Amino acid sequence: MLEETKRPGRSPQRPRPAPDDGILRVGRERRRGSVVSIVTGLDPLELAAVAKTLKRLCGSGGTAKNGVVEIQGDHRDKIVTFFAEQGRRVKKAGG
Repeated sequence: MLEETKRPGRSPQRPRPAPDDGILRVGRERRRGSVVSIVTGLDPLELAAVAKTLKRLCGSGGTAKNGVVEIQGDHRDKIVTFFAEQGRRVKKAGG
């Protein structure tokens, strides 16, 4: 049986489920050296349409998968403004 090696001062990262409170959260993650804007809290039926709209708005690529919209680059401010203008509850998550 292999034992998990731990790095000092770090805990293993576990994906946390997005809260189901009706608030859209727009965060940022670093993946393989590049930055990705993440939108959680969307209805699964609207993921593809919202992803398409946000890709056009931000002028970059992205995808909708696993209940999350990912847009390449740090476009949090544009995305938050877009949803706020639609009258939706939105928060800028993370630092």
